[in-house]
Amino acid sequence: MTKLRGWALAAVFLCVVVAWGVTAWGQAGAGQRTAPGTVRNAAPEPTVPDKADGDGLVIWPEELPDTYPHGTYSVNLQGHGNYVPVLHWRVESGALPPGIKLDDNGTLQGEAERAGEFQFVVSVKDGGKPQQVVQRTFVIKVVEAITLRWKVPAHVNVSRIEGSVEISNTTADDMDLTFDVKAVAENGRATEIGYQRFPLKRGTIGMTLPFGETLPHGAYVVYVNVNGEVARKNAIYRRRMQTDLPLQVTVGP
Repeated sequence: MTKLRGWALAAVFLCVVVAWGVTAWGQAGAGQRTAPGTVRNAAPEPTVPDKADGDGLVIWPEELPDTYPHGTYSVNLQGHGNYVPVLHWRVESGALPPGIKLDDNGTLQGEAERAGEFQFVVSVKDGGKPQQVVQRTFVIKVVEAITLRWKVPAHVNVSRIEGSVEISNTTADDMDLTFDVKAVAENGRATEIGYQRFPLKRGTIGMTLPFGETLPHGAYVVYVNVNGEVARKNAIYRRRMQTDLPLQVTVGP
């Protein structure tokens, strides 16, 4: 009897263990939480598709290069992502630099007529049904072909007015440069105090041009004029600056 009783207890214990195991396995298999923040047998996180493969139509590039007046400009706008050819482009609002246009095929081309910063919105539509239509805002900066600034501002040194400027050619063209500085007295008489003419090579940055001359007693306003000519393009670039106030020469006749 004792032996039968032992076997009966063992059988009951085995049934309890099996029942607990089945219940636990079923709960885990059903995705029940077994600890805070943990999910058993949860489905793996979906893989985020590559932008070019999974997203819709996007416009590239994100930014446009600068240019300068009369400089040749040609940039191809492109569509990336999932879309149906053929793409059609247009300017929705704003203004392109005068002299530059956007073709239906996405080519920005031409020669800007003047310096400035021009903001505009471009749209592109694909050949799908329904069509995808997206927009992007762009800015084209048309920088001055010649930059001119004081290096040593015009000043009086005893009976002499002197100083220097820095000049840069930001274009892709060599130009014939004329540099002219005049001191204009109160009576309107102009005296040449600096003059040079030479080829200014493309990409020249920060070239120093000095000027100076001994002048009679009086008050003078100094004017700096720079002209750069690119004959093959029939283009002339001009820059000018002057002193804010007259410079007083107190020594001399």
